[in-house]
Amino acid sequence: MATLPRDLTDMAKVVINEARKDGKTISTAESCTGGLISSCLTDIPGSSEAFLCGFVTYGNEVKTHLLGVPSDAIIEFGAVSDIVAATMAEGALAKSGSDLAISVTGIAGPYGGSKEKPVGLVYLSLAQLEKDTVIKRYVFAGTRDDIRRSTVGAALELILGSLREGSDKDDEETIRKNSSV
Repeated sequence: MATLPRDLTDMAKVVINEARKDGKTISTAESCTGGLISSCLTDIPGSSEAFLCGFVTYGNEVKTHLLGVPSDAIIEFGAVSDIVAATMAEGALAKSGSDLAISVTGIAGPYGGSKEKPVGLVYLSLAQLEKDTVIKRYVFAGTRDDIRRSTVGAALELILGSLREGSDKDDEETIRKNSSV
């Protein structure tokens, strides 16, 4: 078994601990990372309290079949697009029953890039219950491994930011309730 990068597993530990603290559950829908986000999260002991499942949907037909990504969207915009990333995250959220779902689709290289969609182009999307779906676009540089590693780091940061945002609001509400008593 290959060892996962320490910086990513350290970040995954923070994500899992934050999710556990908040009673939140996470699912993933991955294409170009091939399950690396899920792998980092499940590398953490006790992660089963927060991590529900991961979908590795490398093929377009599987994105449609498992996650409900419209084949028309893939044909019109391409598998590496904001709309596909968003529908992947929303599909993972719906299928898993988790509180939040992160998705990734991109071109890790070294082949497959074009002028419009270069190697390193990645879309991340975060879907959550009762919140608008967030879509982020990145163009990472480096080797295939570098791009995939950067993508996992960005995904973990996006999840963590969302979890902490929710915690801050809950803390503010608790403070307001306590101060009005």
